[in-house]
Amino acid sequence: MPVFMPVGTNASVKSLSREDLEGIGATIILANNYHLYLRPGSKNIKKLGGIHKFMNWPHTILTDSGGFQIQSLKPKITDEGAEFVSHLDGSKHFFTPESATKSQIDIGADIIMAFDHSVPKGASHSYARAAVTRTHQWLIRCIKTWKNKKQKLFGIIQGGEFPDLLRESAKFVVDQNLPGVAIGGAVIGSDPHQTADTISSVKDLLPSSIPLYAMGVGIRPSDIISVIKAGADMFDCVAPTRLARVGLLYNHESKNERIDINQSKYKLDKKPIDDSCDCSTCKTYTRANLRVMIKTAEKIT
Repeated sequence: MPVFMPVGTNASVKSLSREDLEGIGATIILANNYHLYLRPGSKNIKKLGGIHKFMNWPHTILTDSGGFQIQSLKPKITDEGAEFVSHLDGSKHFFTPESATKSQIDIGADIIMAFDHSVPKGASHSYARAAVTRTHQWLIRCIKTWKNKKQKLFGIIQGGEFPDLLRESAKFVVDQNLPGVAIGGAVIGSDPHQTADTISSVKDLLPSSIPLYAMGVGIRPSDIISVIKAGADMFDCVAPTRLARVGLLYNHESKNERIDINQSKYKLDKKPIDDSCDCSTCKTYTRANLRVMIKTAEKIT
């Protein structure tokens, strides 16, 4: 069954409690290795009993390797790894496939991601080719470091917007016989139609016996439907909680699939956010009430 993974970047899904997440049927959440490595530290999480105890989440947890997040820090990338500067204090750090994998093992996630060279949107074929080659080399090194078979290691397909590279990468990743396969890069998630086309271009190469994870998908609810039809089994996105925190609430009848509850027209609106939704918020609160909560920064309990 396809699954959406709420994002708990720093071992916490912002604005939601464990009970909230279990109430909506979440069975797996995503945390980020880059952020947890910097604070509180992978080894500290291990000393505290692992991420499940650390964040009091008894269900499945997946950690992203941090490769995509590092891209925004203008890293110095070589075949050995990626040097980057912490967004917290400006300190320098160096991730290798080995250290990124070991960090996730220390964190204790159930599913860990291979360290990859993410292809940015608009990259040239030559750039994407180099990134794919490096991603494949790094995957082999991640596999050698991965010793705890209780944790599942997923390889990541790269290739940017180029079908030939995507197919080459898909074949290589599948040949490693891993528990799961992901498809990543900036092209994934930014445009639902392009994302679906990208997944479709490699789907015939992927075994049906293992899950396909489309990384960073779910800005709009329809995005998820699109990638499920294309063949994805798992997806994540920060958008649902990030948008809600500023009053942008999902509504299936709206053109953008959301309404801005900050607008004055909702001041006396007695309707729920979405008439067709059975979540506790839609069943309990009116648009007028939610507008006041957002405006006054009240917490729904």
